[in-house]
Amino acid sequence: MMKRFTLYFLLLSCSVVFGQEVIGFVERAADEKPISTVHIINLNKVTMSITDKEGRFEIDAEVNDTLYLSYLGYKSIKVRVSNDLIKYPNTRFQLTELALALEEVVVRPYQLTGYLDIDARNVPINRTRRYNIPGLPSGGYEAGNRTPGTAMRILQSVTNPADFLYNIFGRKPNQLRKLKKVRANNELRDLLAVKYDRKTLEELLQIGRVDIDEILRKCSFSDSFIKEANDLQILEAISGCYEEYKVLNR
Repeated sequence: MMKRFTLYFLLLSCSVVFGQEVIGFVERAADEKPISTVHIINLNKVTMSITDKEGRFEIDAEVNDTLYLSYLGYKSIKVRVSNDLIKYPNTRFQLTELALALEEVVVRPYQLTGYLDIDARNVPINRTRRYNIPGLPSGGYEAGNRTPGTAMRILQSVTNPADFLYNIFGRKPNQLRKLKKVRANNELRDLLAVKYDRKTLEELLQIGRVDIDEILRKCSFSDSFIKEANDLQILEAISGCYEEYKVLNR
């Protein structure tokens, strides 16, 4: 009898420690219809779940974890996990559709004269070099000018205790420890590969868009790369910059 009670107690303890999860449904606020393929990310554990065709999802979570719900064309929301959220499953979360205003875009082709000597001088030259990011299929991405003074400026920037990079990398160890977790999660990598707005990346790393852009500039990435790269490429660039920072700061 005592053995059975002990076994029951152990199983109960394991379910309390390891069996916590949030089960819920995501629906449109306008008509309460379910939304499939909504991404739910546990920002604390760096794990992800996706809603099915009924809008249902399950994700491991503990009290005080933060869930980030995002879907293209809808306003993302963050939810703090409470005891009730775990205790009572099937909570319904509503996403509000964004009103998107498209601005007029004017495409101006080069005004060519037909004379090679003149046209060659009028076509703008991109002086940035290509930056290779390990693990990505592309041959490389723009990464700023490779002038002789660039490496020295980066070295002086990183080794200066008052520098911006030190303030970001040196004083936010918890955020940057997430870099490895995010890069190791294939589902998150696939998600970031199709995102360009930096919002999910900001939430995962707890670093603002302005700081992300500034980090990349300090690491000699070009403005065109910062503007055009997807979130996965930005993540890899920040990670590479962080690794260089750690080497130079030893």
